[in-house]
Amino acid sequence: MKKVILGLGALCLLAFTSCKDNAAKKINENNVGIAAERDANAFKFPIIQFDKTVHDFGEIVAKTQVETVFNYQNVGDAPLVITDIKSSCGCTVPKDWSRAPLAPGESGRFTVKFNGSGTNKITKTITVTANTEKGSEVVTITAFVKPEQNSTPLMTAPNS
Repeated sequence: MKKVILGLGALCLLAFTSCKDNAAKKINENNVGIAAERDANAFKFPIIQFDKTVHDFGEIVAKTQVETVFNYQNVGDAPLVITDIKSSCGCTVPKDWSRAPLAPGESGRFTVKFNGSGTNKITKTITVTANTEKGSEVVTITAFVKPEQNSTPLMTAPNS
């Protein structure tokens, strides 16, 4: 029994020591440099900076279409890619943004069109989905929507 255990121990020792030499020979020095550069860049993100994060249209008449432009710049260390821009409702439509990567230091823009629906004070958010560290940024539009001038107020029955 002792001979079997001793034999298995020697076999295991031989197997473990023979693997060390083979593993060291398999490392390609070119890949080590590439991996180090990749790891260093893994913590670099684009940063999107807007010229404004809130746009107030002021007072508008109901159903009046208005639009504004949001300008932005990539102030980060990696190319910025905007994959989607969505609004909080169908009455607000973002459009005209570039889906091409934006290099650090470069600028872009997108337009937001609001169709004037709603009444009184409205606030709509536009979510910009990008490859930033947070993954999305939010800009806002606001307006005070007045009723149409030629709309007739609702009549109520007189109290009898």
